[in-house]
Amino acid sequence: TIYPGQRISLGIKTSSPAVASKPATTSSKPASKPAASKPASKPAPAAKPASKPATKPAVPVGPVEWRWPASGQVVESFSNASQGRKGIAISGRRNSPVVAAAPGRVVYRGSGLTGYGNLLIIKHSERWLSAYAHNDKMMVKEGDSVKGGQQVATMGASGTFRTQLHFEIRKDGKPVDPMGYLPKR
Repeated sequence: TIYPGQRISLGIKTSSPAVASKPATTSSKPASKPAASKPASKPAPAAKPASKPATKPAVPVGPVEWRWPASGQVVESFSNASQGRKGIAISGRRNSPVVAAAPGRVVYRGSGLTGYGNLLIIKHSERWLSAYAHNDKMMVKEGDSVKGGQQVATMGASGTFRTQLHFEIRKDGKPVDPMGYLPKR
């Protein structure tokens, strides 16, 4: 959970906490096993932990297949400028459905980031995140696994002047233009 006053950087490059914990576990097991057994038995245990994260339903591996998170029109476009819009704004009516743009795990649910209102962040893989801002009602909580197309919120105007969904896609922590990834309408 992120609390008001805390700073969050969505600019994660390698998911340091998750990556640091996985190698620490993996390296500690092989470190104990070499002392007791031959190095030939090391590769099998190293392969098993690698397959365990792949079987977790929370963060899929492989390419992400994106879908539109809402049915409205794009009313504001992505901008690469330093102070520009880091996503797109999709118009809609209050309480219109907001759906997960791809399967993944909810890693943030809250309103502690200024300018985003009620915000959901979904992690789709080690490299990909999506953010859904200005929601009215949020229907999932942190840690929930979601399917692509599953309703996760309703559109609202929290933290903004009109009912809209601010939608971002981030690759390796950096915002990218969602229009380059979403299917053509």
